[in-house]
Amino acid sequence: MLASVVALLALLAVWTVTSGGGRSSTNGKGGDKGPKPVTSITPGPAGTGPAISQAPGGRAESGGGAGKNGEPGGTPGTGSASGGVAGAGGSGASGATGGGAPQVPADSPLPTCAPGGLQWEVKSVKNEYETSEKPRLELVARNVSGTTCKVDLGPKQAVLTILQASASKAVWSSADCPSGAGNAFFRVPAQGETKQSLEWDRKFSAPDQCQTPPAGAAVPDTYVVEVKSPGMPVARTSFVLKQD
Repeated sequence: MLASVVALLALLAVWTVTSGGGRSSTNGKGGDKGPKPVTSITPGPAGTGPAISQAPGGRAESGGGAGKNGEPGGTPGTGSASGGVAGAGGSGASGATGGGAPQVPADSPLPTCAPGGLQWEVKSVKNEYETSEKPRLELVARNVSGTTCKVDLGPKQAVLTILQASASKAVWSSADCPSGAGNAFFRVPAQGETKQSLEWDRKFSAPDQCQTPPAGAAVPDTYVVEVKSPGMPVARTSFVLKQD
């Protein structure tokens, strides 16, 4: 009888463990219903500023953009101007044409550039020209002083002469028969420059033949260009007119 009671108690204990102590799991998942894992992420609000499209420290563009390490790209007080050699074409000797940089009046309050504060340079755009090409020349006046001033590039003040090297003679000059004023002033910024250009059509000029310029045209040869102005050293360059 006692054995039967013990066996009955043991059976009741096994039944309690398997059915009353908590639910069993199935397929490796817990029986309790806890938080489920997040299956998607909702993006936050979009930014309102511009997107960065290049690495920091980009180079500055010409014309006064940002410089190195954020410094200004341009230097205050510097600059340049360009145009046609004063006295060429419409207001100068025949046989040459040029544009026209903005001039300033002779009585402008700007001081006249002192010779000691100027540097001259004349150059040919090309070293050699084919028979179909017209030589192009550039006259550069640099202001090496710290004050903006005006320079006289008139045809009789800054005289540009073209000489044939083999004959050692002048074949064209800006001072020959200018049709306009002999003086033409241009503004030159402090530590800046003005660049004037001239295109020669290979024709000759002479001071005493204004109505009927000398006949003919320049032949293939080496030509020397000189620019003279009172108080300034002579500036020179050369170019070659090629054979056919």
